Amino acid sequence: MCCPSCGTATGKVHGYHRRRVADRRVNGLPVMIELRLRRLVCINLDCARQTFNEQVPGLAGRYGRRTPGATALVIACALALAGRAGASLLATIGFLLSRTSVLSALMALPEPPPDVPAAIGVDDFAIKRGQRYATIIIDAVTHRCLDVLPDRLGVTFAHWLRQHPGVQLICRDRSTAYAAGARNGAPQAVQCADRWHLLKNLSQAIEKLALAHRGCFRDIATGQGRDDGPTVRRTRSRHATIHALLGQGVANNEIARRLNLALNTVKKYARAPRVEQLIGGTKRDTTLVDPFRDHLRSRRAAEPGVAVWTLLKEIKSMGYQGGSTLLYRYLDQGRAEDAQPPPSPRRVAIWIMTDPAYLSPGRAVRLQEVLDGCLQLKQATEHVRTFADLLTQRQGHRLDDWINEVRASDLQPLRSFAEGLLIDHDAVVAGLTLPYSNGPTEGVVNKIIMWNQICQPESSYRSSAGAAGVSPVGL
Repeated sequence: MCCPSCGTATGKVHGYHRRRVADRRVNGLPVMIELRLRRLVCINLDCARQTFNEQVPGLAGRYGRRTPGATALVIACALALAGRAGASLLATIGFLLSRTSVLSALMALPEPPPDVPAAIGVDDFAIKRGQRYATIIIDAVTHRCLDVLPDRLGVTFAHWLRQHPGVQLICRDRSTAYAAGARNGAPQAVQCADRWHLLKNLSQAIEKLALAHRGCFRDIATGQGRDDGPTVRRTRSRHATIHALLGQGVANNEIARRLNLALNTVKKYARAPRVEQLIGGTKRDTTLVDPFRDHLRSRRAAEPGVAVWTLLKEIKSMGYQGGSTLLYRYLDQGRAEDAQPPPSPRRVAIWIMTDPAYLSPGRAVRLQEVLDGCLQLKQATEHVRTFADLLTQRQGHRLDDWINEVRASDLQPLRSFAEGLLIDHDAVVAGLTLPYSNGPTEGVVNKIIMWNQICQPESSYRSSAGAAGVSPVGL
């Protein structure tokens, strides 16, 4: 035997001792193996270990009370049934163990080597909103959770990638931290930008463009713009006053004190060069009668006493699918005579971002009226639909041509979006070409939020992906 500390071979016996190890039953009878083992003396005088016990490989390990075969049986039951149920099953076959002993045998197993897939997805979620965040990493194919990192820093993600080599593809959102972490931790991996976040960023650019051109939203029949009610008049007056004071060099704090306004309100007005950017359109729900509003208005103007039932028959023949109650309410509210309020910039952005096949006839008409009145919005709509084709048809090779067309236009928000794509060019091309996405990772984050809301209703788990903005509907 060799000394376990210095490896010196020795045969000098210090004494003997007995060990008893349990084995699997034979024909229903318990089996106990009794061993008479030597305690040996290390002959190396420089070794700190003076004596050591003789071991029997394959029969009894150090401090073991069962043979490897019996231990394998206990571990198999522990893996399948855990503690209490595993102990009950082992008792029927002759091993009287407590649930704690079963779990101890299970916990003594070495951790299996990490099985890192070739494609992973990464995203962050809030542990305490606005203060503490974590990172979730999943298998992009099986959607199995691989690990949770304690923060959302790129350095932490890069360290994880170095410890788990073999990753070939990383699905992520537009986060620059994860992009830098992927470059540093796995430079060989292909980064794949999420398509939903690309559409979200595009919808934000379209909303900014619609906000800048909201003065083009006019009713085709009357040429009128937004309502000029008391709220609008107050907004116009306040905007003129604040900008007049700013022209005199008055600071925002002093303006807020003079006008008795909140500082954030003054800053909001100061950031808007035109008052139209602060005026919202009248909010009215779209109804089935809206496509026939022009016909109703012209008929009631030509024949003021026309019966509602007559109008109902006429628009029924034109394709109206609603009932008489809806038509009565529509006419009682005066919506047939009133000028149709222009849509809000966000509403126009939603219409532009929606697949034309999913737009109702009324909304399609309203959108076409807006586009006919604004050439830049019409050009932006063409660019959006071209980008949607790139995304849905997986034509990432056409991205450079689309970016060049947008950069050649005078649509500043879209140009900023296109230039942002150039910064993350390779990941965007991969996202528009490969079938992978970050949707499964977002699904795991939503499960975490749901579980926490069930267990702790007052907690503040929240996905950082759910930022406010126009949802890219229908593409």
